[in-house]
Amino acid sequence: MPNFAEPMTRLIDELKKLPGVGSKSAQRLAFHILRSSEDDAEALAAAVRDVKAKLRLCSVCNNITDVDPCVYCSNPTRNHRLVCVVEEPTNIGAIEKTRHFNGAYHVLHGSISPLHGVGPEQLRLSNLFRRIDAGEVDEVILATNPTVEGEATAMYISQQIRRPAVKVTRIATGIPVGSDIEYADEVTMLKAMEGRREL
Repeated sequence: MPNFAEPMTRLIDELKKLPGVGSKSAQRLAFHILRSSEDDAEALAAAVRDVKAKLRLCSVCNNITDVDPCVYCSNPTRNHRLVCVVEEPTNIGAIEKTRHFNGAYHVLHGSISPLHGVGPEQLRLSNLFRRIDAGEVDEVILATNPTVEGEATAMYISQQIRRPAVKVTRIATGIPVGSDIEYADEVTMLKAMEGRREL
């Protein structure tokens, strides 16, 4: 890496810590910030400070929020007896885009991954278990990613929350809309066949 002034080197090093940002991207971002107006640079710095100072996890569902409980947990029009479990807060946006889910959420902040040293105890599950044990939940939809880690997480949670009064479901996986069956791999095709429903 070329020799830059110490403040520029420090900024590049900090930007490289962001996911998906390598040395070249960090340099481009750092020089963009340098060329930005003083107001733009200060607005970026203030936004970063505000994120750290004002955001926290919802005490009910673990979603990232600036109010507790979050907008989903405090909305009286949502069905709080139907809980969709997701791995990350960003997954909520994908479900909300469908405009067909009106239940509540629970965010795990990860998935079980022994290779990365993540076990069930690292996931945020205790408040989900409390909600279920308190009789506040009728159905739990496990919407973890269709990966080895996501499947392992879904299996673990389903075993832990199985109660006579609680229905546990898993999101369907399979052939994406708009794709061609000819190009589906065998696992995707198997999941599509297993997840079939009556018309």
